[in-house]
Amino acid sequence: MRGVEEIKTVVKRAADEAGFDLCGIAPTADSRELAHFPSWIAAGRAGEMKYMESRDEQGELKRASLSRVAPWAKSVIVCAINYNTNNLYSTQVSDPARGWISRYAWSREDYHDAVLRRLKQVEGALREATATTDPDFVTRSYVDTGPIVERVFAKYAGVGWIGKNTCILNQKKGSWFFLGVILASLELTPDLPAPDRCGTCTRCIEACPTDALIAPYQLDSNRCISYLTIEKRGPIPEDLRSGMGRHVFGCDICQDVCPWNRKAPATTAPEFESRPGLVNPALDWLAEISEEEFRQAFRGSPIRRTKRSGLRRNVVIAIGNSRRREFLPILGRLAHDDDETVAESARWAILQIEEDTRPSLPQPGAIETSD
Repeated sequence: MRGVEEIKTVVKRAADEAGFDLCGIAPTADSRELAHFPSWIAAGRAGEMKYMESRDEQGELKRASLSRVAPWAKSVIVCAINYNTNNLYSTQVSDPARGWISRYAWSREDYHDAVLRRLKQVEGALREATATTDPDFVTRSYVDTGPIVERVFAKYAGVGWIGKNTCILNQKKGSWFFLGVILASLELTPDLPAPDRCGTCTRCIEACPTDALIAPYQLDSNRCISYLTIEKRGPIPEDLRSGMGRHVFGCDICQDVCPWNRKAPATTAPEFESRPGLVNPALDWLAEISEEEFRQAFRGSPIRRTKRSGLRRNVVIAIGNSRRREFLPILGRLAHDDDETVAESARWAILQIEEDTRPSLPQPGAIETSD
């Protein structure tokens, strides 16, 4: 008969064999982080992400307590895998003719599939280890697909601490992680929570161009570039467009400036190597991408989440922020696009470029001179 500690060893060995970089066990008890979730939702910080507000039969928010999702669960196994590559950070590129796609979306395979495949391998080893001693053993795996705040459990599993940018940070590996969780009906000994090592640093907060980090550890999704370019449907508020810069899908700024990512290692997982053309992609290509080309270029990619309409909307805003006149013919065509959100964004972009390149008029009272 295998004891709890032996089973825990099996789990961690299986995670390592599956290619995960980190693995830890968290308790299922409610935490102070989850206690803040209802007020975050009530304040409208989730924006249009209604799935964040999923509730149980009693009307209580599922994400605020694991007991509402899986009352049978006694342990949460958290696995993390590095997706970083050796490419430059967004803060290191400046070509105005090119946009930025978030690092996690460069991968050759959708991370949901790549991580779940590995997670199922760990789950299989766990079930095999308990087959003879616990025939009623129950497990459930999630990769960013269930009503669970994964990063909170990652903290209490010792995977890393929750940084001031709300991302999971690890002292040795930085923050470029995908997380997967396995809920288990067996009570395993939890690991120790990771200590917060952000200290007095506020670089992520200061670097956010749309002021989405309203305070340390507090994010307003309504202002976040990742939310705006991926989750937001329809027009993007005009007062936030200039702050988006040339981001067309997601944003990495708050991670790019984090000191803990200075020496973050590159992934060894081939699935997360970058696809050709997605690192700092050409804006003119994306602006006029056809429906068929969109399907082909982003097959099996998380970029499909924003749909072609959302991507084109983001691209024309990025073009407006580029202030490059050579894009005006493209914008002229898109200003009459059948998609009104794209067309309106293109008209806005035209104004940005024309106003930026218009000769300045003499100021009142200025003295004009001639040779």
